[in-house]
Amino acid sequence: MEFRVLELFSGIGGMHYAFKYAQLPGEVVAALDVNTVANAVYVHNYGTTHLKTRNIQSLSEKEVRQLNANVLLMSPPCQPHTRQGLQRDVDDKRSCALSHLCCLLPFCETLDYVLMENVKGFEASQARQQFIEALEKAGFHWREFILTPTQFSVPNTRYRYYCIARKSKDFDFAGGKIWEHMPAAETNNASQQTMSKISSIVEPNVSDETLVPDDVLSKRVLVMDIIHPSQSRSMCFTKGYTHYTEGTGSAFTPLSEEQAHSIFEAVKQIDTGSDEAQRRRLELLRQLKLRYFTPREVARLMSFPEYFEFPAETTNRQKYRLLGNSINVRVVGELLKLLTS
Repeated sequence: MEFRVLELFSGIGGMHYAFKYAQLPGEVVAALDVNTVANAVYVHNYGTTHLKTRNIQSLSEKEVRQLNANVLLMSPPCQPHTRQGLQRDVDDKRSCALSHLCCLLPFCETLDYVLMENVKGFEASQARQQFIEALEKAGFHWREFILTPTQFSVPNTRYRYYCIARKSKDFDFAGGKIWEHMPAAETNNASQQTMSKISSIVEPNVSDETLVPDDVLSKRVLVMDIIHPSQSRSMCFTKGYTHYTEGTGSAFTPLSEEQAHSIFEAVKQIDTGSDEAQRRRLELLRQLKLRYFTPREVARLMSFPEYFEFPAETTNRQKYRLLGNSINVRVVGELLKLLTS
């Protein structure tokens, strides 16, 4: 079977890379997104042939039929459902595109497969209920998951909601629950490999521009999630990485845990009452060589291939925002294998 993929909310092409990762026969016949910065990255990597800078609400059933698309891959806006947001769910204007697709799905007769990714929390939303009702009305069998890349040997925690659906036949594992791991019958080498160490994704000779600034080092170092080369973990990178300190992603030190611990112990001994003490404290903290992960390193933790590139004009701030809004290619790729098996 040749798969003809319609990629919606396409961003920087994470779903496209996941489709290639899964090594399925076929092609992406169209990709839609309104973000012009993301679209420039998509074009840089895939060309302009199938990309459309368009609002998803403009998509019609007739257009889907003319594309003869049989696979729908999408990662709708997560902001209506994030813990940090207002959680306005279907009342958030950013939910309108998904609501439009839910109305469209029952009439898109060419579609046989659907995969959707969203933030953890979507599973308890009205939008999810609306989506599931649309799938059932369209005759799909469906399963839901909450998964994280660490379950696939990727040293990054990024819990996300996934739904896979198909018309051809039901799945051979139970529905009626949200799976928090891949079904045992489908467990493959990807979930059995040894967890990679952070050192395996670190770039050599990184510019000093990535170093954590002195003011952040002085005031915020104690709330930072600091990762060492021998560790096999990192926290979820969000679009606010480097702009906000806490909860947006990990920072890296080339020092061992023991070396870093001894520096922090020495810092504790300094009474910070004087300017001289503050200066000595900062000198000690600088010895950590603490820096932000580079966009390339974050892309590796998101399982993007080495040949993925940003255009020269893309700023680092834009790169972090785009990656923070993207998907983990490996997790989606493994789910695509499961969906189409």
